[in-house]
Amino acid sequence: MPRRLAALLYDLLIVLALLLVVALLAQLATRAQLIALHAGHAQVPLLYQLLQMGVVCAYFVLSWTLGGQTIGARAWRLRVAGAQGAAVSLARALLRALCAALPLLALLLGYWAPPRTAVLAVAALWLIDYAAMPFDRMRRTLHDRLSGTCLRRLPAP
Repeated sequence: MPRRLAALLYDLLIVLALLLVVALLAQLATRAQLIALHAGHAQVPLLYQLLQMGVVCAYFVLSWTLGGQTIGARAWRLRVAGAQGAAVSLARALLRALCAALPLLALLLGYWAPPRTAVLAVAALWLIDYAAMPFDRMRRTLHDRLSGTCLRRLPAP
């Protein structure tokens, strides 16, 4: 589990960098009019939010299908594989990304509840996702089980 978290933190840095580049390009394309202020509240266009989600999804899906590893996984010698060790197909990689991101839907609670509640709900759902690991002989998370994938530790070089 510590390796998974460390790899995820590495990947978080990569994802943040990608999102900053997307934000810069979007701001340049809209002449700095991307985010409009209405009644003191920033409104981010849905198309831009979908673009951000697409970029993050593409990073993970392409990494898993092309080599089985994100940059973080490579640094910590981890590889995503099919349940029998085969390469991950595009369909499985997409399903894995969607299942892993499902807890983010709890952020929608922020429309009806305080933002802190929404963030705590996301954290609780991710804990549930990872709580499946000790009960699985292959140490798979819930999103691994749902997508038919697993994370394997590679031997030291």
